[in-house]
Amino acid sequence: MIVGKVVGTVVTTISHEHYKGRRLLVVEPLYTEGDKAGGDFLALDNSHAGIGDTVLVLREGSGARQVMGNPDACVISVIVGIVDSVSVECSE
Repeated sequence: MIVGKVVGTVVTTISHEHYKGRRLLVVEPLYTEGDKAGGDFLALDNSHAGIGDTVLVLREGSGARQVMGNPDACVISVIVGIVDSVSVECSE
């Protein structure tokens, strides 16, 4: 699971049949200080997220296919929830 921020949408004229009826969003991963940063990625929206929302993304093919209810879907990343708040406590 990854926490990220939705930073954009993808508009297509033709898409794979497994993507029909679902929005494809651009997600920027959020990291705590010291974590290795990664680049933005695409994720199918399963929770009605929008630009600016902090989201929880499942980035594992088998789990993503289970969320979509299609064991044959060609998907790796699915937005499974919108995050209301995040609290990080550091102990030293």
